[in-house]
Amino acid sequence: MKWITKYFNLILVIVLFTSCSSDDSNTIDEEKPTISINYAEGFPQACEQLLKGETYIFKAQVADNKALASYSLDIHHNFDHHTHDDQGETCDLEPIKGAVNPFIYMENFEIEGGLSTYEINISITIPDDIDTGDYHCSYSVTDETGWQSRTSVDIKIID
Repeated sequence: MKWITKYFNLILVIVLFTSCSSDDSNTIDEEKPTISINYAEGFPQACEQLLKGETYIFKAQVADNKALASYSLDIHHNFDHHTHDDQGETCDLEPIKGAVNPFIYMENFEIEGGLSTYEINISITIPDDIDTGDYHCSYSVTDETGWQSRTSVDIKIID
């Protein structure tokens, strides 16, 4: 029984010394990734009008100090005039209305290869049979350590 106690204590000491380290080379990532549509090819810009039945390329630039992991695009109606905390410009809104057949697009995508910069590039056709009116276009990006950033803009879908 004594040798079991000595063996256990020896293993405990080894684990404690190998799990603790004074090596400061493992810095903690405290920076969120960035996301922007404010460049020449960024789309859509605030207050952009999209035609039903047309195909558009949704583009945003994302970057991180270490490595990007994923991004998402969310397009949803704003018939109730809600806002998002990261939303910049507010556009002229139509009167509040109920949704009958709103356009909803929500997709998540992986960014592989440990990239630190990436351009989101998603082709979307706006269906012909959806409600026209006020919508939000929201991008989000997540880095490999879990930090996330978002940006949203008001858009309109028209006939």
